[in-house]
Amino acid sequence: MSLISVKNLKKDYESDGVVTSVLHDLSFEIKTGEFVAIMGPSGSGKSTLMHILSFLDRPTGGVYEFEGKNITGFNDKYLAQLRNERVGFVFQSFNLLPRTTVLDNVKLPLLYSNKKNHDGLARKALDSVGLSHRLEYYTNQISGGEKQRVAIARALVCDPAVIFADEPTGNLDSKSGNTVMYILQQLNNQGRTVILVTHETDTANHAKRIIRIKDGNLLSDEPVKTRTIATPDQELIK
Repeated sequence: MSLISVKNLKKDYESDGVVTSVLHDLSFEIKTGEFVAIMGPSGSGKSTLMHILSFLDRPTGGVYEFEGKNITGFNDKYLAQLRNERVGFVFQSFNLLPRTTVLDNVKLPLLYSNKKNHDGLARKALDSVGLSHRLEYYTNQISGGEKQRVAIARALVCDPAVIFADEPTGNLDSKSGNTVMYILQQLNNQGRTVILVTHETDTANHAKRIIRIKDGNLLSDEPVKTRTIATPDQELIK
């Protein structure tokens, strides 16, 4: 089943009468259960593309269908609802609330949902990333790798259709980064759709398919030939 379909997608920005084209006629599909890396150098348009796919921005032209529905006519309120209920985000800078417990950070998206048993759902999400022992820790008391795992748990807690991971290992050492990629691979193995945005080939090779863009153009869309399989941290398999 096609989760995401874009056809001739375009994005322009206008400032003081000057139009800058960022994305040019992109067309591709992402099926439910895929692990796709969107890869490109800085300024290639990959972050703009992710913002459009995750309902943080709108395309200027072309068609974007999510779960079979054309999002063009959706109002901002409905797009905000889709972001909360159908999309999970993992960012390079973690974006956790300071001076707040790990558990409360993970519960945050649930405050804007109709789901019940917030504590139970958050605990389950944290257990899935090996952080059941950090529930009551504050975010300034845990390592960078653990912060990113909290961010993954927060992305999972509403049971989204797709997880967007924007440079998720960019602020981590190699061991912590490997653990994060292992978790994303395991989530994908469980049937979750993961879209990874990165400029690093080593990180992109953890996915199963790479969409490469440059200067807003689609360069290639191919399966990963030599896939990197991350190994788990011992803390996750105790």
